[in-house]
Amino acid sequence: MTEKSLKRYRVLVGKPGLDGHDRGAKFIARALRDDGFEVVYTGIRRTPEEIAAAAVQEDVAAIGLSSLSGGHVRLFPAVVEALKKFHAEDIPVIGGGVIPDEDVPALKEAGIIEIFTPGTPLKKILAAFRQACESYHHKASF
Repeated sequence: MTEKSLKRYRVLVGKPGLDGHDRGAKFIARALRDDGFEVVYTGIRRTPEEIAAAAVQEDVAAIGLSSLSGGHVRLFPAVVEALKKFHAEDIPVIGGGVIPDEDVPALKEAGIIEIFTPGTPLKKILAAFRQACESYHHKASF
């Protein structure tokens, strides 16, 4: 048994806003599952509050958000703010999708820990989720 298979982290993958394109989110959710994560997928057209509430209810160690519609500039930070309302601001949020390079600094400043765009190697995305989950659990143990 590998070290990776010893720790099974629970993560949430969400699609905030009116973006109905979920192929990428489902691809990442499946890749995470295949890599040993427990995955909660909220489906499309969720509000930031619904995503944050589901993350708290499901006791996840990280959230992955996907956007293909351009709503990421407003919606990703809104998820971070909603987590604060639920006193769950320690849950790391990772974003991905069709996101222009010029939007990345503002998203990171708003609390999104990583941003991935098309063409990012899957191993890099999986490693970021694992690192985020490890960091979350490390903080929770203190």
